[in-house]
Amino acid sequence: MADTSFEETLFEALTEDSDSPGDLTDAARAHEAGSFLRHAGSLSMTKIADGLIDPKLVLSWLLTHLGASSLFVGLLVPIREAGALLPQLFAAPRVHAMARRKWAWVAGSVGQGAAAAGIVLAALTLSGAAAGAAICALLAVLAVSRSICSVSYKDILGKTVGKGRRGSAKGLASSVGAGAVVLFALLLMSGWISRVGLVIGAVSLAAILWGCAALLFSTLHEDPAPGEAGEGAPLGQLSLLREDPQLTRFILARGLLTATALAPPYLVLLGAQAGQGTFDRLGALVLASSIAAFLSSYIWGRIADRSSRKVLILSGLVGGVALAGAVALDLAGLSSTIWALPLVLFTLMLAYHGVRQGRSTYLVDMAPEDRRAAYTAVSNTVIGIVLLGSGLFGALASIAGAVVTLTAFAAMSLAAVWVAYGLDEVEG
Repeated sequence: MADTSFEETLFEALTEDSDSPGDLTDAARAHEAGSFLRHAGSLSMTKIADGLIDPKLVLSWLLTHLGASSLFVGLLVPIREAGALLPQLFAAPRVHAMARRKWAWVAGSVGQGAAAAGIVLAALTLSGAAAGAAICALLAVLAVSRSICSVSYKDILGKTVGKGRRGSAKGLASSVGAGAVVLFALLLMSGWISRVGLVIGAVSLAAILWGCAALLFSTLHEDPAPGEAGEGAPLGQLSLLREDPQLTRFILARGLLTATALAPPYLVLLGAQAGQGTFDRLGALVLASSIAAFLSSYIWGRIADRSSRKVLILSGLVGGVALAGAVALDLAGLSSTIWALPLVLFTLMLAYHGVRQGRSTYLVDMAPEDRRAAYTAVSNTVIGIVLLGSGLFGALASIAGAVVTLTAFAAMSLAAVWVAYGLDEVEG
């Protein structure tokens, strides 16, 4: 009883809301406090793991250190992003057929941990092209495992935590995860520990955290639901785009907002062209991203509980202003200053984490309860295709330069503001 009382007290302190949600079953309401804390705890561990194994920064540095060619380094982000999204269209019907979908999330978390452990083994025993090929292959396994977690999670969250509190659970986890990764960044910058040893140790810790998250999530109370065949043939689920114009508009807004995720490498390129070599340091990049996540994720989550539509609008506006500011600073000859591009990156990461909180909460609250898995799969599959096309921006950058590419990203972010403005309010 004491444990239950403690859970309730902590739950109410974190959500500032003791009202019983009307969108949960009686059993789910009875277990909501414990479910909220299990969601926050499991997600915190996976958020930390994500930061410790970040392909854009950490794995890119590791492959370079191991002597892998730029080909393998360039494959990391597309493998990670598209691999985590594209399989969801085919996984959704199987997940939807499960009575308790938490086991899909548990299996996905175990798979990510095993893949991370494999990356550690490859880093310790291989070098050059062999290391590049092995780590890219293991990252593909990690990404597919992550897709299983993603396609199952929103449905589980909707069944176990009431509307108006879901953003808080995800935002709290993001802030806790970001705080831990800040410590990792500071260690990287300190020089107290060998950088390669610290990176391999971080990936090892990520493997352990995914295993612990799976163990904790397995204790979540989830009401069994009748297993269903889902929405028919995987490709048939794309008919949702025709049936629900709001889903189509949401996906368009989300697609435009991918600019906040794709732009950071071009800020680094802009800094390198301006002669700001210190900006290329791994620790500084991880630190800027982590501080932004730590300061903003929980706040974005709380705002999303009131209006995830407004979070998408604000995130697009902040991202567009940040990227336009980067272009203006470069044209003014200020991009080589010590403060300019780090400030832009920090502001852009605020927008990026707002996008993550807003899109996730909006989709859960918008989708009909019995079709959340299908809505998630369709949305993520379309965005995965968009991200696969991100190579076009690389070609644009090599031909026209980083300034032109960042200008295009700024335009995308600002266009997303107009698209998101036309979305329905789905909270309350």
